Amino acid sequence: MTTNNPGQMRYSMFSVCDHYPNMPRSGNDLLEQLLQEIVLAEELGFNAYLVAEHHFHEYGLVSNPAPFLSAAAQRTSKIRLGPGISVLPFRNPFQVAEDYALVDRLSNGRLIMGVGSGYLKHEYEGFAVDPADKRERFDGGLDILRRAWKGEAITCDTPWFNCNDARLQLLPLQRPHPPIHIAVIRREAAYYVGKQNNGIIMVPYATVDRMEEIGGLISDYEKGRADGGHDATPESGALLALHTYVAETDDEARDHAAEAFDLYVATRLYAKSQVYDDILKSRLALFGSVDHVADQIMELRDMGAKHLLFLMNFGNMPAEHVHLSMRLMIEEVAPRVEARIAAPADSAIRVM
Repeated sequence: MTTNNPGQMRYSMFSVCDHYPNMPRSGNDLLEQLLQEIVLAEELGFNAYLVAEHHFHEYGLVSNPAPFLSAAAQRTSKIRLGPGISVLPFRNPFQVAEDYALVDRLSNGRLIMGVGSGYLKHEYEGFAVDPADKRERFDGGLDILRRAWKGEAITCDTPWFNCNDARLQLLPLQRPHPPIHIAVIRREAAYYVGKQNNGIIMVPYATVDRMEEIGGLISDYEKGRADGGHDATPESGALLALHTYVAETDDEARDHAAEAFDLYVATRLYAKSQVYDDILKSRLALFGSVDHVADQIMELRDMGAKHLLFLMNFGNMPAEHVHLSMRLMIEEVAPRVEARIAAPADSAIRVM
């Protein structure tokens, strides 16, 4: 779905890489399944594939997406690749800059950089990082990441990380740096991310209570960009992440996705959760038939959504089911959506 048509939706993939060690699929099996999905995503025309960073729990198997994405880069040639997200308070940001500059080089300039401050209590405890410091750690880390990618020599002496006249030996291929998207959970953060001229990643499931509120998230972000005097570009916009399963019928979607989604929810490590039947009511996921999902995407587009991230591999989902959903999204849902987007313009031409 890579296009220069500004009216067309962008479709990408995202995986938390949730792992279930008591089930038959091993960690190696999951990693290989994800790599094969990335290859298929490129073949189908998805714009990007993002992989989460998580620690100390089976909620997410990949603790550092950079080497995983480097492996994916060697199997692909077009699809954009990135972390969703790199948790800056947990690492020396200069090393983050080094790792992902290498990913951008190995992928021939395909890195899309998701960053954030993290939110899981057990991860902060595991790294012995005080959550009260995460804002300063994140802001300082993001500044160093940008400066390092621009080729600056950096000296810093903070309570959290230090470097002395450090300069990257290998700069990212994309100049001045790869596109950066900041993940937010709190709605009020969306405005400030936009005002600071950053891209954004939003997970409505974690932020709002029903689909109708998503428009407010997007409008807050876009208002921030406008108030900051920043033009909208495809690489600076909002990435909207939603759990997704597309099938021929709503009943088939339930048969394939309900048990898997409920298993995924059972591993979530913050309080708010909605099992399959709950999320059908809140409509904070794209579950159902081709026509049903196309209708929901049109609603999201009317709210201002332009780039969707689909979480399709969750809850120990079999590879064949994930692949079916991916194919139906691109081969059936996307053409329906694009035809409906084009329809008003076609009608106007006929009237004239």
